[in-house]
Amino acid sequence: MNQEVNIAPKQLIQHAKHAIETEISALKILSEEIDERFENACQTILNCHGRVVITGMGKSGLVGRKIAATFASTGTPSFFMHPGEAGHGDLGMLVAGDVLIAISNSGNSDEINTLLPVVKRLQIPLISISRDTRGSLPKAANIALTLGKSEEACPLGLAPTSSTTATLAIGDALAVALVYARDFTSEDFAMSHPAGALGKKLLTKVADLMHTDAENLPQVKESETLEEALFSMTGGRLGMTVIVDDNKKVKGIFTDGDLRRGFKNNINMTTKIADIMTKNPKTVTKNMRASDALTVMNEKGVMQLLVLTDDGKLDGVVSMHDLVQAGVK
Repeated sequence: MNQEVNIAPKQLIQHAKHAIETEISALKILSEEIDERFENACQTILNCHGRVVITGMGKSGLVGRKIAATFASTGTPSFFMHPGEAGHGDLGMLVAGDVLIAISNSGNSDEINTLLPVVKRLQIPLISISRDTRGSLPKAANIALTLGKSEEACPLGLAPTSSTTATLAIGDALAVALVYARDFTSEDFAMSHPAGALGKKLLTKVADLMHTDAENLPQVKESETLEEALFSMTGGRLGMTVIVDDNKKVKGIFTDGDLRRGFKNNINMTTKIADIMTKNPKTVTKNMRASDALTVMNEKGVMQLLVLTDDGKLDGVVSMHDLVQAGVK
């Protein structure tokens, strides 16, 4: 085992492609196995009042953990139960109202077979995933999902490769079908993923980051002058001021950029702000995702967005700096 092995790079690539092609073939065979049993499995899970418990030994268990994680993050409460540990007390995790998905490629896992009498006594619906229906597990199951007869990508035909890929795929297929059945939304998904960039993107709203207390935000009436607008800008420290009418409805915005452009047109301190403001500024609502607000800023080339109420009054201001500081992408 320690001796140096020399093999042509082309051979390595050929072996890799052969392995991938073998697993693709396994997935095609799996696709032909999807029938009313799959539909019944989905219905059983949808009718579950407890959790979907997944079990499997060895490589099947590793795949089962991933399937359980996918279920849990897409609206189907689920967890993995190790069959060996279950036989020594962890079977107490399983209670009436749950559904059990047991994975065994051969359908004859000793560790899982040991649990079956208790599963039957608890009247827990059992869904099996195996190569075919000949094993003791699929025969005991209420619903026996099968992967079909395919070759392992392992040249020895021993290491689980194509079979685990197919198992993972049928788990994903169940999860995806259930997402559609539950009308599971991206907002629902975000509730299970509050941490990291994904959670921030889906959960953070403009309301969470905007400058509020609209009465104290920089604003002047459209009848006022540039001088008064500059005082407002300086006090607000947002590089802008909002222009409103007598009813406090937003009419425009005046920014540092407007000021620089205005000096080229010979404006002075007595110039009416209504004559040099940017009319109909881009606005958002406080319930918009912060990530969508950032997209608007990038597309329009602006550094601030006004947040308006339904009647067109100022509700707040959100800036590019606010979004970047919060880690919104």
